[in-house]
Amino acid sequence: MPSHRGTRPTADRTRETIFNILLHNPVLGLETLIDKTVLDVFAGTGALGLEAFSRGAKSVTFIENEREIVPLLKSNIKAFNLPESSVLADDACHLHTRPLVPFDLIFLDPPYHQGFLLPSLEKLFMYGWLANEAVVIIEMEKNESLSLPPFLSLLIERISGAAKILFCRAA
Repeated sequence: MPSHRGTRPTADRTRETIFNILLHNPVLGLETLIDKTVLDVFAGTGALGLEAFSRGAKSVTFIENEREIVPLLKSNIKAFNLPESSVLADDACHLHTRPLVPFDLIFLDPPYHQGFLLPSLEKLFMYGWLANEAVVIIEMEKNESLSLPPFLSLLIERISGAAKILFCRAA
C-alpha cells in the first residue's frame, strides 16, 4: 500500500463490486469492457485500470499527478507489459489536451471531499476524452453528494463499505 497521504487505493471489496456490476449487470454487461479503451483517472496504483486490462480491455491509459506515486504506478503497469507511455503525469482538473482517441470506459476515483469530481468530469468532456455512450464509473465517499453534469446520466448507484459507486453513461 502506498504511503503517500493522498493515495487511497480502492478497497478490494469495492473493486470486486465494480467489476461484478460491470460484467454481470444486464444494464452494462461484457460489451462495456471487452476490447474497449479504458481511462483510469486519479489512478494511484492503477488497480482499477489494471484489473480492467486483465479482464479484457484493449488498452488502458492512466492519469495521475502525484509525483510520489507515479513510479509505483509505472512499476505496476510494467508488470502487465503495458507501455510506460500509458501514464500521463497530469492534473485531471486542469486538462487542456485532447486524446488521440476517446475512451469507452472511464474510472474516476479522486481523493474524497476535495472537490475534484466536477472539474475533472467537465475537462474530460470538454476536451473529448469521453467516447459517445462511454461508461463513467465514479467512486466517492458514501456520504458525498454529486449533481451529475448534463452530459452524464446515472445508470446504477451502489454503496460498498465507505464508498458510493456511480455507473453513468455519457450522452
